Amino acid sequence: MVAKDILNFIDGEFVATGKWFANRTPTTNAVIGRVAEAGKAEVDAAVRAARAALAGHWGAMTLARRVELLEALVAEITNRFDEFLDAECADTGKPKSLAAHIDIPRGAANFKIFADVVKNVPSEFFEMATPDGRSAINYGYRRPVGVVGVICPWNLPLLLMTWKVGPALACGNTVVVKPSEETPRTAVLLGEVMNKVGIPKGVYNVVNGFGPNSAGEFLTTHPGVDALTFTGETRTGESIMKAAATGARPVSLEMGGKNAAIVFADCDFDAAIEGTMRSCFANCGQVCLGTERVYVERPLFDRFVAALKAGAEALKPGVPDDAAAGIGPLISKEHQSKVLSYYKLALVEGATLVTGGGVPDMPGELKDGCWVQPTIWTGLPETARVIKEEVFGPCCHVAPFDSEDEVLAKANDNLYGLATSIWTRDLSRAHRMAQKMEVGLAWVNSWFLRDLRTPFGGSKQSGIGREGGVHSLEFYTELKNVCIKL
Repeated sequence: MVAKDILNFIDGEFVATGKWFANRTPTTNAVIGRVAEAGKAEVDAAVRAARAALAGHWGAMTLARRVELLEALVAEITNRFDEFLDAECADTGKPKSLAAHIDIPRGAANFKIFADVVKNVPSEFFEMATPDGRSAINYGYRRPVGVVGVICPWNLPLLLMTWKVGPALACGNTVVVKPSEETPRTAVLLGEVMNKVGIPKGVYNVVNGFGPNSAGEFLTTHPGVDALTFTGETRTGESIMKAAATGARPVSLEMGGKNAAIVFADCDFDAAIEGTMRSCFANCGQVCLGTERVYVERPLFDRFVAALKAGAEALKPGVPDDAAAGIGPLISKEHQSKVLSYYKLALVEGATLVTGGGVPDMPGELKDGCWVQPTIWTGLPETARVIKEEVFGPCCHVAPFDSEDEVLAKANDNLYGLATSIWTRDLSRAHRMAQKMEVGLAWVNSWFLRDLRTPFGGSKQSGIGREGGVHSLEFYTELKNVCIKL
């Protein structure tokens, strides 16, 4: 049973406020709870608690003990797996089969991987001659950056939140988390786990609310926050970057994408269809790494479109507990309206509708939910808005190509540069294409395959900075040089 009241979590305590907003389930759009909105006072209390924890027991804690606590977090999240699963699916409406496979296990794994990283990361050591004929040694020392403001998205709430909180805590920082107003449940539930395993008060804090003139703005502009990390749309990321300029605070931003898949005629056809189906339609298309542009070599084009159409039409929309559900709803009525507006725009711009393009006929109370059909188009020019702008729904445009140079030019002609998937059996071609794509992450013959030790992030307007393994430490620590004259 998921909680009806979702509170803030500040200094180890659950905190209500005098202002509430509705928590709705996307499956029916019904109100299933209320959320306590944090104001300036609550955000300030959270930041002060985080600073006090840095100056207190947490800041003095040994690395070994910190790692021990993070490993206990992993065990307790796993122990309460079903609670986290229910909370995540109540907020997002996604099928439990998806969340049980990705969201919750990865949410826990993010603490484990960074506990391992900080135990084993090396530093620098140099010996130098000095002018007096003697010598000196220099070594690098990592110290926490301080209080980190973590602003999270709604599409993979637990996974993407712990992807930031995990390395932040592993490095000895404290955090104030602002989850999306659409999906606050797992962030607050994690507060219970923090208390259970003995994480000191003030190390992990959660403030609920919106962006402008609410918790988001109060957190990003608070002078007691030393660094800001964000995953979400580019426009919000730009606002956070402007706020961070006051005080010259570092930012780590993972933002929008308009990712391209490139399918060559020599690919493993079944694997390319399976991978593209997932990259276009998994999580109802609400994945920053998802595919919205598919380029298929001309000899394979008609066959590929037909197979992708059959796959999309076989996806059964359903509620989280429906084991047969292949696709859930969008996150909200607002987002449903946005996606449907692009569905209409595609036709105005001259697209040929292959399948979908509307709202599925759902029974009973589900008719009021945030459902849309998986949608495929062909025939649009590369100048079309639907080709250039991120939709963030279960849709893609499929276009033919005839040469590597042609498809590279089209795929790279975009403001974003997050990810790509390249499907080919030609290893030389795979290397050429992966190196020439202007993205932060290039998959070859796969999608969403992640070794958490590797760098992750976007280029162009898809982000600033890299996360994952030792790369996260570049943001969550300050590297100090210590020079000792011998």
